[in-house]
Amino acid sequence: MADTIEVKRFLRNWQAESDAVFLYQRLAGAEENADLKAVYTRLAENEKNHARVWAEKLEAEGVELPPVSVSLRIRALGWLAARFGNSFVLPTLAGIEKKAGTEYDGQADAEAAGMPSDERSHARIFGYLAKGTPGGLQGGSVARLEGRHRSNGGNALRAGVLGANDGLVSNFSLVMGVAGAEIAGGGILITGLAGLLAGAISMALGEWLSVQSSRELYLNQISIEKDELDAAPEEEKAELALIYQAKGLPAGEARALADKLLSDPASALDTLAREELGIDPKELGGSAWEAAFTSFLLFAAGAILPVLPFVFLTGARAIFWSAACSAAGLFVIGAAITLVTGRNLLYSGVRQVLFGLAAAAVTFGIGHFIGANI
Repeated sequence: MADTIEVKRFLRNWQAESDAVFLYQRLAGAEENADLKAVYTRLAENEKNHARVWAEKLEAEGVELPPVSVSLRIRALGWLAARFGNSFVLPTLAGIEKKAGTEYDGQADAEAAGMPSDERSHARIFGYLAKGTPGGLQGGSVARLEGRHRSNGGNALRAGVLGANDGLVSNFSLVMGVAGAEIAGGGILITGLAGLLAGAISMALGEWLSVQSSRELYLNQISIEKDELDAAPEEEKAELALIYQAKGLPAGEARALADKLLSDPASALDTLAREELGIDPKELGGSAWEAAFTSFLLFAAGAILPVLPFVFLTGARAIFWSAACSAAGLFVIGAAITLVTGRNLLYSGVRQVLFGLAAAAVTFGIGHFIGANI
């Protein structure tokens, strides 16, 4: 029988491949494009073959195969894909597959089965899909993937988690600083609510300015592209053909595709904006008002946690429950960010709690020192 270390390696590899099968099947189920659905299905079948290799090795060593238990992180990613679309999770999956491409390095049996190269191929595919750029995919794949939007799903998830974290940590520290100065409970509540509103409004305004500035920049770039198309259509056509050649199309097919796309005035500018500028003219980076409202809500959702206990309690009890609510929120935020980082859920959650409590302890101490000397 194989030694314990080898059995653990077989089990670890089998679990990782089983997780991948589950997730790719979820992506296939959430994908409306029939060609892309087929891509995800083929990826799932490939991972099934990998999982079968490790299952056979375990069975050969007399180890009973455990029931498939998909990890919480993978289930969460599958839920996000089903709820918000595959593009929301593709950047995160590209990172996961990139990491997976190196995990088999040095495992002779995996290398003999071609698994490292398979995983690296998967990473490239998800990288292209995440960018909305099918560069390197051959033949008809380029045409099938044409026009997919540039995705910022991983960044959106990260921004959402960090927005709530900013609200929680900043207001928790503010509330503890005021509590350390031994101000009455009503004063702490008013201070906390004021901090919530000030921070949320500031975040919303900053997000509005950021998105609106991007939209204006994109509009200016599209306007310049329109002028260039009107002034030198053949040069724009040649440039577009080169882009398709860089994506893997033969020169003749690239020129034919560029001719076809730019022959229709209604779609020519849209095509150039997507291919040359990487801009979706219909979205232009999203709605500035939607971004501002979302930012306000995310910040407020985090900032309200340390304030709530002071609505119902006073004194030491209110401070204790404020710290407890904040610690629970910090753990959830730390756990949520593992969807992006891939780190251990418990480790990230506890680390977030410790950092948040340390910041609050410092401000509590400073508040106490100032309150005692004024």
